Amino acid sequence: MPVPMTVTDLLDPQCVVVPLNASTKREAIDGLVDAMASTGRVSDAAAVKKAVWEREQQRSTGIGEGLAIPHGKTSAAHGLCLAVGRLASPIEYDSIDRKPVRLVVLLVSPPERTSDHIQALGRISRLMTSPSFREQVYAAEDAQQLVSLFRAAERS
Repeated sequence: MPVPMTVTDLLDPQCVVVPLNASTKREAIDGLVDAMASTGRVSDAAAVKKAVWEREQQRSTGIGEGLAIPHGKTSAAHGLCLAVGRLASPIEYDSIDRKPVRLVVLLVSPPERTSDHIQALGRISRLMTSPSFREQVYAAEDAQQLVSLFRAAERS
């Protein structure tokens, strides 16, 4: 039986950006893709940006309560890749609740990993349903603190 994947299994601490300096959703996505590219998790940053942006054009991934989970599938991803950015200042993101976004969690995966992709989206969403967890994450002062919060939440 495979061990269930956790968000922190997928999250390279070098792909956590606190604060993420962006004033638009495009800048936020580009900044997180660049973080993935700098660690070698993706082979072609431009292809990843294009895949994520095309998905974003279909429907906003601003899911409400200050959270956006942009995602895309591309062969430029080496397995499931996650990057997290706590924005320096909240940004407009066309969220379903019309509230600005404070945290962007980017998920990228190869096209053939659809079920893992969906499972990872579900895990991120479940963690973020807790208002107290969300507030702690939105207040994280650095990448290390943010990763520690995710680890602790997944253990509980």
